[in-house]
Amino acid sequence: MTKKEIQVNLESGLEARPVALLVQEASKYDSRIYIQSGEKRVNAKSIMGMMSLGLENGDDLTVSAEGSDEKAALKGIEQFLRGESA
Repeated sequence: MTKKEIQVNLESGLEARPVALLVQEASKYDSRIYIQSGEKRVNAKSIMGMMSLGLENGDDLTVSAEGSDEKAALKGIEQFLRGESA
């Protein structure tokens, strides 16, 4: 399992459209990917789970990935959350 602390750097935070794009990014990977904010941990491939986090720009979170492509998954999710192009 690979984990990384990441700060959200998206101007609009994670509203509906960015959440859908994040879930789409996470779904590219075979690994299980989870995002944790505070005590709440959700599957990054779940739109409803991600919406329930209510993340905003500047929020700190932990991304964890476990599976055959966990390093690539973590890198892709990090790039997305930091507003970098993949």
